[in-house]
Amino acid sequence: MTNAPQTLTLGEHRDQGTARQRWARRALLALLGLVVLAALLNAFGQRPETSSAGTAAARLYVYAPERVRGGLVYAARFRIDARDEIKNAILVLDSGWAEAYTVNGLAPQPISEGSDNGKLVFTLGHIPRGRHLTFWISLQVNPTNVGHRAQDVRLYDGTRRLAVVERTITIFP
Repeated sequence: MTNAPQTLTLGEHRDQGTARQRWARRALLALLGLVVLAALLNAFGQRPETSSAGTAAARLYVYAPERVRGGLVYAARFRIDARDEIKNAILVLDSGWAEAYTVNGLAPQPISEGSDNGKLVFTLGHIPRGRHLTFWISLQVNPTNVGHRAQDVRLYDGTRRLAVVERTITIFP
């Protein structure tokens, strides 16, 4: 076993330490444990939740997380249940779905994609009465995107609004 350097003494540099210093180390370790526990309990997001809205003509379900972390890759699912025939289903997503995000993919591919005053517009086409259509978007949160964003989703049949799901997303660094 080697000896300690001459400038260090074990009594002063290893064995000695005030009770205050020991409690400070323990408190910092406990704080780190609380952060890990909070993450395990979904305090920082990722677990998806379902939001829905509907009318006599249709019901719209949005299945996506409401709290996410920067860099997270996830898929949002939009399900449209047609109670009546929908001749020209159009989904309009608020800018919070695209602002500081990377869109990795859409499935099924919409008939057309567009923008309306900063909102994403996806034309999905005909949905017969009693049937449903499920639309997925794969997204990645850019690491610099932090804060709260509105992520409302509107369902139209042509120009007639059928349903609106109001939601907000919280993005952690």
